[in-house]
Amino acid sequence: MKKISSVFSSLQDKLHRDKGEKKVLSPCTDAPPPPDCNPSLGRPPFFEYLVVVSVRKRTGGDEGYEPQIIYQFPKSCSQSQRRDEETCLKAITLFCFPEGVTWAPLTEYRSETFSFVLTEIDGSRRNGYCRRLLPLGKGARPPEAYCIISTLACFSLFSKIFDEVEKRRQISMAMIYPFMQSLRETAFPAPGKLSLSRASSPVWDRDDHLTRPVDSWLEHVEFHSLFQCLSDEEVLQVFAATVLERRIVFIAEELSTLSQVLHAVAALLFPFIWQHTFISIVPKVLLDVYLAPTPYLLGIQKNLLHLLTEHTDLLIVDLTSQSECKFISRVGDEDMLIPSRLQEELLQDLCKRKHNASTEELNSVVSEAFLSFFVKTVGHFANHIKRSGVNKQLRTFQKKNFLKAVEPKENRNFVKQFVQTQMFDLFIQEEEKLPHHEGFFHRKIVEFQLKKKEKSKTGVIKGLVV
Repeated sequence: MKKISSVFSSLQDKLHRDKGEKKVLSPCTDAPPPPDCNPSLGRPPFFEYLVVVSVRKRTGGDEGYEPQIIYQFPKSCSQSQRRDEETCLKAITLFCFPEGVTWAPLTEYRSETFSFVLTEIDGSRRNGYCRRLLPLGKGARPPEAYCIISTLACFSLFSKIFDEVEKRRQISMAMIYPFMQSLRETAFPAPGKLSLSRASSPVWDRDDHLTRPVDSWLEHVEFHSLFQCLSDEEVLQVFAATVLERRIVFIAEELSTLSQVLHAVAALLFPFIWQHTFISIVPKVLLDVYLAPTPYLLGIQKNLLHLLTEHTDLLIVDLTSQSECKFISRVGDEDMLIPSRLQEELLQDLCKRKHNASTEELNSVVSEAFLSFFVKTVGHFANHIKRSGVNKQLRTFQKKNFLKAVEPKENRNFVKQFVQTQMFDLFIQEEEKLPHHEGFFHRKIVEFQLKKKEKSKTGVIKGLVV
């Protein structure tokens, strides 16, 4: 991911220029004093922060509204950590209310849950989970956003946590504290393991429980929104542009749609990882990022679409349900990037999903289809990592021989383009460091090769089972 943390500070300066030094906002007074924010747990905390952000009228005669933190758990850390923390918290407010200052009090507002990613200078990532809603009260009032920052990527798990936080907020802000403290002291769950239940915690009184999905690379992904917004053929065109690292903007009215679709598109690349700018929800003040010449995946609200005046070499995907044409702007070759035979096989695999499939069932069918695509196109890479040197510890990828070995030949042009991407380059660099080829992708390659041998007489290769 491209490092964008430094942008947060500059855009905050832009927002608050000439307003003087801002105060550090404290939690509401009805909350008990939290403990030290770095407990000696011997493991990563379940989350780093819970903040509640509201939009308030600007002071000093300025017009409009601005997002402000009205509650934070835990409180500020040590003095040495405070500057980094303040930068992070300022960024959080922008992503909770990316529309900018054009807010007004409301009497009705449909709550929505979405997520974003904060990428630090060192490349580390923190996930932001946000639920926006209208707080209890009478008359017109501004919305609030609950935001949790965690290194754990699991959208469905944190959605359940928000359900509990929202229920407690309706009673009192102080009711949030014991629950979040209990959660913070809970062990960082392994994939497929229970993390919080009625039996494990006195503050969790719900019938359901919190569990991380077994497939950790899919735990932040729900493919439903992607396939509700786009047809299978349109998904393939988006996938083709993504896998060749192009500039793509997604447009939607709802923040939840943007975050779910962008994370779903990135998940289609497994076992490869998107290496460029990824902003699932672009704040209005950061909108100029779309002018960057480098690849990106951006999510932008539809009411900001008119501000995108430059469409050259840009794929703009409209996710709104009422849109007749899903591609507002395109390069023009998106439907030809993937060889026709591979497109047909992908479409056939996607047709296996049920109309009313659960999240787990849909994830299985979709991930199987696209993982099979990579197995077929580049699954022979391990055969072309040459070992040399003392004890054959030096490993070098033989790109030329790898490309010659691509079969069938009609796939070679696509593979030649794909090997030029940063995601493939980084993948190979990591593989060159490994003494043995192990892992989920490698097991699927072996399964495919065995099935290919078994079916060589008939020429039929059945799909993979993930």
